[in-house]
Amino acid sequence: MIGAGAGLSTSAGFVYNGERFRKYFSDFEAKYGFHDMYSGGFYPYDTLEEHWAYWSRYIYVNRYVDAPKPVYEELLSLVKDKDYFVLTTNVDHCFQKAGFDKKRLFYTQGDYGLFQCSEPCHQKTYDNEDVIRQMVKHQRDMKIPAELIPRCPVCGKPMTMNLRSDDTFVEDEGWHEAAERYSLFLRRHEGMQTLFLELGVGYNTPVIIKYPFWRMTHENKNATYVCLNYGQAMAPNEITKRSICIDGDIRRVLLNLMN
Repeated sequence: MIGAGAGLSTSAGFVYNGERFRKYFSDFEAKYGFHDMYSGGFYPYDTLEEHWAYWSRYIYVNRYVDAPKPVYEELLSLVKDKDYFVLTTNVDHCFQKAGFDKKRLFYTQGDYGLFQCSEPCHQKTYDNEDVIRQMVKHQRDMKIPAELIPRCPVCGKPMTMNLRSDDTFVEDEGWHEAAERYSLFLRRHEGMQTLFLELGVGYNTPVIIKYPFWRMTHENKNATYVCLNYGQAMAPNEITKRSICIDGDIRRVLLNLMN
C-alpha cells in the first residue's frame, strides 16, 4: 500500500521555486513580487485573461512536462510485480505517466489535467490538455486571448481547476470508482502481511495518508510501516517496533533498493 505526498514529486525534480520557477515565471515575479509557483497560484489577478496565462503555464510545466528525474519509474520497477495500490495527494499525474496501472491509483485531491465548473453546477470534470496548450502558445504580455477563457458548458460560468481547496471540489464518477477500488484493496488485504509505504507525506493533510497508515499498521499485527521523508521521518510509539523511518532523499533510497 503506497501513500505518496508532495515530497515524492520534489525528489523527482518538481520544485516550485528557485531556478525552475524563474525559468517559467520570471515576468510574473518581476511584476508581482512573489518568488514561487505556489504563491502565484493564489494571487488575485485583475482579469481572467491574466489568471489563465499564469495557470496555463503552471499546469503545463507541472502536468504535461515530464519530471526531470525518473523517480516514479524507479518506484514502479520495485513494485510492478507486487499486488500494490497507490493513494496520493499529488495532482501532477506522475504515477500514470510513469506507467502505473490506472486502476491501482486514487488521486484524492484532484488532477491538474482536469477542469470543473467553478460553481459547481454539476459533478463532472473535463480534460484540459488541448486548451492549456493553446493558452500557453497564444498568450502575450502575460494574458491569454479572451476566447480561450474556459467556461462551463452547462451554466456558462468560468471553469476552475479540479483541485480540492474548499467544498466546491467535484468528486466525479472516476473519483468515486477509484475510492471504491481503494476500499476494496484494504478489505481484501485485511490482516494479511502488508507493507504501508509512505513517501514524502508531510503534515498539511495527514488525515488522508499518514494517520490512516499509522492506524492500519497498529491494527494489523502482520503489517509494517515504512516512512521515507526528508526531515519528517517518524512513527508513533505504538508501532515503532514494526516501523522503518528513513530521513533522506527518496530517490537515493529507491536507487539503493534497486541496486
